[in-house]
Amino acid sequence: MIEINQLNKKYERTEVLNDIDLSVSEGAIYGLLGSNGAGKTTLLKIISGLLKQNNGSVKIDNSDVFEQPNIKEELQFIPDTPFFFPHYTIQQMGDFYQSCYSNWNQDRFYQLEKIFKIDRKEKIHTLSKGMQRQVSFWLALSAMPSYLILDEPFDGLDAVIRKKIKQLLIADVAERNMTIMISSHNLKEVEDICDQIGIIHQGELIIEKSLDDLKSDVHKIQVAFSKEIDSSFLDEFTCLHKEKRGSIHLYIIKGQTFEIDQYINKYQPIVYDRLPLTLEEVFVYEMEGVGYAIENILV
Repeated sequence: MIEINQLNKKYERTEVLNDIDLSVSEGAIYGLLGSNGAGKTTLLKIISGLLKQNNGSVKIDNSDVFEQPNIKEELQFIPDTPFFFPHYTIQQMGDFYQSCYSNWNQDRFYQLEKIFKIDRKEKIHTLSKGMQRQVSFWLALSAMPSYLILDEPFDGLDAVIRKKIKQLLIADVAERNMTIMISSHNLKEVEDICDQIGIIHQGELIIEKSLDDLKSDVHKIQVAFSKEIDSSFLDEFTCLHKEKRGSIHLYIIKGQTFEIDQYINKYQPIVYDRLPLTLEEVFVYEMEGVGYAIENILV
């Protein structure tokens, strides 16, 4: 389990993370979302033990992470720009990983070669960006980590490889109870595999919920009435977005389904539909609610 309490991080005078409280259950796949510059990468590097926070605590399995080799041996971090030693082959990088991680599984290393269909004798620097990303997963998964931290992991991968990697990740969670934390701007990919979601904005965690709870708490509705409605309509609820198209009113609101239904039906609408929301729409409207506005994206 990953537990973060009252975490703060500054770069010189710039506060990057402010009083972050966050928890990731063992065996969960946690999606970390946020605006550009929100502090996501900094947070992932702190969790991975690459950076040290100024205040607060970061614990994995009740132990500190920074400068703790026994914890780092159970953890793999794939950054947005993978790093490899210059002119090393995949096999040589595998040998290096084997010397660092006691859980290294050589059989799995050979099995993943067949899955990724890349010759382990290839020099990594000669490979394309997408193939280098595959090598990152190849090495990380061969180390059999208990915790896998991913920063923009699907960048540069084609649809077939993305699906293959997601299957590998889900299998490791199911079979070994591996815990994954993933930051990505590709919200469709996050929605496909994550069961917990955290949203960071300007260094603060503004939402942390299960994916199901997050989507069930935010509703996209369209309504129409036979006569003009009062301007106070839906004031009882938190309205993240509203728009009028002809006679149709579109709203993104937060609240319980039965309370919304009961309230709207009092106005006897001639049209009342609740439309499905994607994670991307939930993210956009939550961000709009904290001032990160994006205009006219309802479709």
